[in-house]
Amino acid sequence: MTMEHQPAEPPIRIVLVDDQELVRTGFRMVLEAQPDMHVVGEAADGMAAIDLAGRLHADVMVMDARMPRLDGVEATRQIRQAGERPRVLMLTTFDLDEYAFAALKAGASGFLLKDVPPEELLFAIRAVHSGDSVVAPSTTRRLIDQFAALLPGAEPKAPAELAELTEREREVLLRVAHGLSNQEIAQLLFVSEATVKTHVGRVLAKLGLRDRVQAVVYAYEHGLVRAGQK
Repeated sequence: MTMEHQPAEPPIRIVLVDDQELVRTGFRMVLEAQPDMHVVGEAADGMAAIDLAGRLHADVMVMDARMPRLDGVEATRQIRQAGERPRVLMLTTFDLDEYAFAALKAGASGFLLKDVPPEELLFAIRAVHSGDSVVAPSTTRRLIDQFAALLPGAEPKAPAELAELTEREREVLLRVAHGLSNQEIAQLLFVSEATVKTHVGRVLAKLGLRDRVQAVVYAYEHGLVRAGQK
């Protein structure tokens, strides 16, 4: 019996966006050394990034938060509003920079420090490409607690889609919003991790959210949990 040859997965198509050419060059060297990654374009500001997003059909855009003409946050917002691709991985200069929270609200799939070790950058790109976020739940909680003042000041109203959640799905959403991983939620609810993953998937689908990062932001914005609340 002959084994059928399985075709290799196409490389992840990446666009680098940073106003510093030296930074882009360094990232390109790291990424192009990976057999599963290919840099298909570069941009020096947010306006150029939006143009490339519409033309290159990239999978992941690694974008600096602060750039001339149009910053990474607004560029991310416009790119994400235009469609599902590319997913955006935002780079920030300082840990817990307010740009990071704004980037998540704008639709970024995660954020990293600009001086991140190469192996973490590679892991993050692969995670974002696979549909995951690269912000650990505990980091997400810490981030939103730190910048809760950026949330709307008006009293939040419960949106109609919340009524579509089952009691268990709502409980899982609250656990996610409090920064718990799937494994931790499974232990608390005495169910399997696979069951929790299924519940999370249903919550995201019913609420029209992309990933668990957006779920955390959603829960805070709609008053399901409060900053500093345990």
